[in-house]
Amino acid sequence: QVQLVESGGGLVQAGGSLRLSCVASGSIFSINSMGWYRQAPGKQRELVAAMFTGGSTNYADSVKGRFTISRDNKQNAVYLQMNSLKPEDTAVYYCTMRSFGRDYWGQGTQVTVSS
Repeated sequence: QVQLVESGGGLVQAGGSLRLSCVASGSIFSINSMGWYRQAPGKQRELVAAMFTGGSTNYADSVKGRFTISRDNKQNAVYLQMNSLKPEDTAVYYCTMRSFGRDYWGQGTQVTVSS
């Protein structure tokens, strides 16, 4: 069993910052990528940022320059530093991990940005 647990969500004013954390536990032998998706009310889930084996990253255009993804491979953890938050960043943020072609998801953490 693999479990992903997110933390760090909350309520913040526009222009503020939050740092999301996600730790994977269980039978983990190899991680191809870890990342973050988000889903706002009435919208589809979308990729926010991902980090791949070797350190390459991929960001949604809407968060480039504001969000930074990082990983701690020893801890099987991934982080998302979110700066200059905007009301349109309000969503449930999900941690995801890909291992041996299978995707695992966390339960999600709510991020609310007030104007």
